[in-house]
Amino acid sequence: MANICVICGKRPRVANLVSNANNKVKRWVYPNVHVIRFTLKGQKNIKRGPVCTKCVKAGKVEKVI
Repeated sequence: MANICVICGKRPRVANLVSNANNKVKRWVYPNVHVIRFTLKGQKNIKRGPVCTKCVKAGKVEKVI
């Protein structure tokens, strides 16, 4: 499963892991993405896909139970 939000397009990024000795090692930072059933704001059709929690909290999508 790809960790890409279908609403905002948020995807994994590369960041540096910095030690106490200031050694830098590349690492991946993954977004908080969950596969949910949702509807877009103001629409009635139900979709299913990966959505980040920021889009859910911001009200861009509504969870369907």
